[in-house]
Amino acid sequence: MGYDETYALWTKQKGLPAELAADLAAQKDDAAAREDAFAVPMSFGTAGMRGVFGAGINRMNIYTVAQANAGLARYMNELGKDVCARGVAISFDSRHNSELFAHVSAHVLGAAGIKSYVFDALRPTPELSFAVRKLHAFAGIMITASHNPKQYNGYKLYGEDGGQLPPDASDKITEYVRAITDIFSIPQASETELRASGLMQLIGEDIDSAYLDAVATVTVNPELVARVGKTMKLVYSPLHGTGKVPVMRALQRAGFANFAMVQKQAIYDPEFNTVEHPNPEFHEAFDLAIELGKQQDADLLIATDPDADRLGAAVLKNGEYHLLTGNQIASLLLHYILEANKQAGTLPANAAVVKSFVSTELADAICADYGVQMINVETGFKFIGDQIAHYETTGEHTFMFGFEESYGYLVKPFVRDKDAVQSTLLLAEVAAYYQEKNMTLADAVDALYAKYGYYAEQTTSLEFPGVTGPKKMAALMVAFREEAPADFGGTAIVRSEDYLTQKANANGTETDITLPKANVLKYYLEDGTWIAIRPSGTEPKVKFYIGVQGQSSADADAKLKKYAEALTAFAESAE
Repeated sequence: MGYDETYALWTKQKGLPAELAADLAAQKDDAAAREDAFAVPMSFGTAGMRGVFGAGINRMNIYTVAQANAGLARYMNELGKDVCARGVAISFDSRHNSELFAHVSAHVLGAAGIKSYVFDALRPTPELSFAVRKLHAFAGIMITASHNPKQYNGYKLYGEDGGQLPPDASDKITEYVRAITDIFSIPQASETELRASGLMQLIGEDIDSAYLDAVATVTVNPELVARVGKTMKLVYSPLHGTGKVPVMRALQRAGFANFAMVQKQAIYDPEFNTVEHPNPEFHEAFDLAIELGKQQDADLLIATDPDADRLGAAVLKNGEYHLLTGNQIASLLLHYILEANKQAGTLPANAAVVKSFVSTELADAICADYGVQMINVETGFKFIGDQIAHYETTGEHTFMFGFEESYGYLVKPFVRDKDAVQSTLLLAEVAAYYQEKNMTLADAVDALYAKYGYYAEQTTSLEFPGVTGPKKMAALMVAFREEAPADFGGTAIVRSEDYLTQKANANGTETDITLPKANVLKYYLEDGTWIAIRPSGTEPKVKFYIGVQGQSSADADAKLKKYAEALTAFAESAE
């Protein structure tokens, strides 16, 4: 059917929720809105699906959520009764309809004979990952749109290891989801029936306590925290999300008694009324934290996104609070982990760190200094989780830390996704470590640069909204492949890598790439700069990554500016 026919089908449905009926009415005289909502179904992949609320097959609503769960149910039923009995753990964040979508998920799964473990209230993504592993569930569902604006929600799927689904499982579930033609008649069991039969079980403090016990093991030097934690001043903001309770409890249990929470952002508000983007990468997310930090004379400001898997931080420098980049935070955490374990004599001989290959090479230099193996993987935390599983099976390495430049970090592998609760606790310990040395975290970053080199990175993107967005994104990637420049900013490209074709080319010599197949291009320039290009897996964007090394911070920043301008110019000319 065409999008207008699909739209007409929706208008004939009886009993639509009022908000969806209102959205349909608003689209009546807006062909562009109808096309965007009804022309193609919402993208479904290894990260599940994410989109704006509303009526339509390309929108987050109770029907598309039910459809996703019906696909998951068919997949699990085909694997057998044991898989269905192991069940699915389900959590949700503070967004509009998150709790509703979580319970719809349980109702659809229950109607298919699959048990669900549903949190009694909102919980963060990392705790959902932990719950899957703790309960030996077969899968997990997290209802969240992470750091997207308030108009969005999403449906994240997790596998039995607590990590995001591998591509083969995701592809099969997608096939089953697409095979469902009538999304208005998907069977759902009542909650009363499911609770009585044992097919739906509420979980809460039982998982919270176990998770926080595990989080407590993240502290490397409890004596240091005991000495400094009582006086070090810390400001924390959960940005209206799920981090509020677990982060507060984790800090208190560790001994950080002198922290203040941004009260206006400690309210579970799906409107995110204090920020346009609840994203700890953005300065606006820290406006209230900075205000409180100045009142408290705080040493460190931390914010976590609504599902508490990403962490941002701001530190004092020359009397003002400055935001750290994701790469700087990761480098501080990594250096402290290795140094503290070295001092304690607990750094394993086979220690390894895992990061995405678009993250800072400062981490590579730090690892080399400590004799620790650095493993670079494709973008996506599931690939870091795969490495952890490999180490546990083979004993080849001991996992010490994993991160992505996009503000996601994992310290201990009892979770298999980014964990901002763990990261908050460790970053507070790192701040305490440097405070005893009369240094701020800004001083600590400068010290890392002075020792290992002045590394700088930048991530930018071009957005492609609307129904034509995917085609434009694909065309841009084709342009980079077929019309690739010989240089950026006058600096020659000495090596190019195409992860889709699995081939690298250096001075005309072609070799194979061992990382997983992906729609990613990476270029290495003769001055050591690298540039990577990839379409986002969750948003209508093509992302551009640049990494440089300079003789000073100013030199590195100047290089970033030059290459960003050259990259943008080429991308815009290719559109």
